[in-house]
Amino acid sequence: MAHCDHCGKTTTFGRNVSFSKRHTSRTFRPNLQKTTVLEAGQRVQKTLCAKCIKAMSKLK
Repeated sequence: MAHCDHCGKTTTFGRNVSFSKRHTSRTFRPNLQKTTVLEAGQRVQKTLCAKCIKAMSKLK
């Protein structure tokens, strides 16, 4: 299963609830993107969620 290499965020499961209150299963998928990150002076390709990418860009 896909997950964020920094925070470990993965797909979570929940329910759709219609107006008539019928429950059906659904998934909540994180916004995962492949990015190149500098790690110990070397470029490394990682799969990160959008929240971690945004947080890392603010640290620069």
